Amino acid sequence: MDKHLYLVGIDGSEWSERATQRAVTLAKSNGSRVKLLYVLDWSRMQPIVAEGFVTPSVNTKDEEAYVKKNVFAPLEDKYADSGVNIDCEMVWGEPVEVLRERVKVEHANMLFVGRRGRSRITDLLLGSVANKLAHCIGIPIVLVP
Repeated sequence: MDKHLYLVGIDGSEWSERATQRAVTLAKSNGSRVKLLYVLDWSRMQPIVAEGFVTPSVNTKDEEAYVKKNVFAPLEDKYADSGVNIDCEMVWGEPVEVLRERVKVEHANMLFVGRRGRSRITDLLLGSVANKLAHCIGIPIVLVP
């Protein structure tokens, strides 16, 4: 029988770091695997245009290098001695759609996400990724405070 897979949606926030900790702790107790998934949001690639002003576009290579160095590497170092098989993956797309699709494709047994993300303003205006996921994921979801 395959080990269970815990998928963790991360975004570099303190909440996603706590979600990672919860997933690793549970995986350590029952021999499950953990996959950290960082979704680079495509909407950040679209420049905002106002009369006479265009924001610079995002350099995808720089964004990916930043995530590897500043998000994945510290988590990999922190849990290197945990004994848990931890994989990391970065995907461009819309976070809710990518996480929902990955849950199905990876046959994840549980999804862990931070209750909040990096932007409280976005959470207030558009609704949080965690809240949207809680309504569309067909597996247990752990919203970590």
